[in-house]
Amino acid sequence: MRTLSYTALQDDDGRLIKRVARSKIGISSHQLARAKALNALCLNGEGVHADHVVHAGDVISISLIDDENDFSVAPENMPVNVLYEDDDIIILDKEAPLATQSSPKQPDNTLENRLVYRYRDVENYVFRPVNRLDKGTSGLMCVAKHAHAQMKMAAQLHTPDFVREYLAVAEGIPSPLSGTINAPIGKADGATVKREVKLGGKESVTHYETVKVFGNRSLIHLRLETGRTHQIRVHLKHISCPVFGDFLYGEEREDVLPGRFALHSAYIRFTHPITGEIMEFSSPLPEALNALINK
Repeated sequence: MRTLSYTALQDDDGRLIKRVARSKIGISSHQLARAKALNALCLNGEGVHADHVVHAGDVISISLIDDENDFSVAPENMPVNVLYEDDDIIILDKEAPLATQSSPKQPDNTLENRLVYRYRDVENYVFRPVNRLDKGTSGLMCVAKHAHAQMKMAAQLHTPDFVREYLAVAEGIPSPLSGTINAPIGKADGATVKREVKLGGKESVTHYETVKVFGNRSLIHLRLETGRTHQIRVHLKHISCPVFGDFLYGEEREDVLPGRFALHSAYIRFTHPITGEIMEFSSPLPEALNALINK
């Protein structure tokens, strides 16, 4: 269980502990309510009521108690590629094909199953992905280890504070070779999963730069400004450069990339939800995608 602490400053003197916990520690109202109900809100090491008055120098601590997971996920003893881990977040380099989250339709063989096994000794472990990747996309993912970290990370996810950059091998060559795709995305008519560029869709912005051209294919570097479902895949199709092997927006190539397509989460940068430190991570293009370029 993660416990956050804060030492009251002079401007906190005379304020209620619940006000200081919300404004200075950044606790959500839900987390505060859970802490109050379970006597996990403490002042100088002793449980107190939320209306207790704080004085300068007092140490406020709050234990972050997660809700129980509503969906029972089976643990799977399979490897995960961990690049970084602390008490608040874990950074993973996800392989492809591997689904991110379990569901009644796919109850096993997901990243969630593997992390449930990794944290099998954590009571009421809840899988909390910050940025999600499609099953066929490889690369960097951030997963929060408690609800407070997830809330703080979600607040910066679609802002300049959370940078997400991808590499894609595309069928076709962008014209111009670099630029910005600003085209709204919505659900395709009659579809439940497929998206398309359409009037009335949600604002969607992708910045791109062509890194290399080989034959009628190209390696493209992309940076997301927004985070719509399938955004890169839809935007590249929109400029007639679908992701190689994309079964939904291009042509499936099981003979070359079984179970996946040529999209990779290559770089992320964000502010740590607790320490405020700037964190950045990169992941090289997988060998299967490199082979497309060098072939």
